[in-house]
Amino acid sequence: MTDSLHILLTASIWAAVLRIATPLIFGMLGELLCERAGIVNLGIEGIMTVGALSAWLAAHAGLGLWTAWLVAALVGALFGAFHGLFSISLAQSQHVTGLGVTLLASGLASFVYSVSVTSAGSPPTITPFSPLLLPFIHAPFLQATAPTYLAFALAALLAYVLWRTPLGLAIRLVGEHPQAAHAQGLSVVAIRYGALCTGSAIMALGGAFLTTAVFNSFVINMVQGRGWMALALVVFGAWRPGLGLLGALLYATFDAYQLRLQTQFPNIPYQLFLAAPYLLAIVAMIPMARRAIGPQALMKAYVKGDR
Repeated sequence: MTDSLHILLTASIWAAVLRIATPLIFGMLGELLCERAGIVNLGIEGIMTVGALSAWLAAHAGLGLWTAWLVAALVGALFGAFHGLFSISLAQSQHVTGLGVTLLASGLASFVYSVSVTSAGSPPTITPFSPLLLPFIHAPFLQATAPTYLAFALAALLAYVLWRTPLGLAIRLVGEHPQAAHAQGLSVVAIRYGALCTGSAIMALGGAFLTTAVFNSFVINMVQGRGWMALALVVFGAWRPGLGLLGALLYATFDAYQLRLQTQFPNIPYQLFLAAPYLLAIVAMIPMARRAIGPQALMKAYVKGDR
């Protein structure tokens, strides 16, 4: 038991927590932005997958890592626009459209990967991001890659924009009462498209992190449900970036801890350890979800002139 508790005092586990949490933070922030504007984006899993592939292909083609991230963001934004065509312009079901985007993006990523990598051996690798040692921070557990710091900065920026700027007020008003927003002279369609495309671009960065910082190549199904977990984190965080960030770190702590406990208790089936973070996350989310109140116009199609 002492050894199990000692794990929490090692620098490696906290470095792992930051690494595990980072793609969840990007996914959560992207989904939160979409939902604050009244759009549930169930395409998140597929968008993260195609973002991972886009970044890896761009880096493998010789582009810089940050340029590869820009490519991933642009691809994510394109899928967001495709989502918006059906869910905003055509006022179709957001659930069905989102699931369609996930199937399309995942299938397209698999096809492009199979065409790009023709060899039967291991896929080509790239040189990923290296840990960034900040000169004013000497804590070993904060030796993360630059995208991790970017994720935390983006959470602070999104919180500031949503609650401290006219743009954020417009986004929240569109998500709460689009008719009132239209009466104030705001373009509900334009704001929803902007939030959906920007949020989808941020989601894609979560996938890009996997191929350019955690691993150095692309693997089919490497997202492994992180998109769905990010959806749950939005509810856990009551549609607020700060609480969503806390939820991502909490889940990542559970996950990093169970990986190390597997070596401490080899006689216990590893499947129990793998399930533990999800069970603990569900238990932690129940009281938060009961108190959370989402945007009032969430999942409701806006048709100009309707009341």
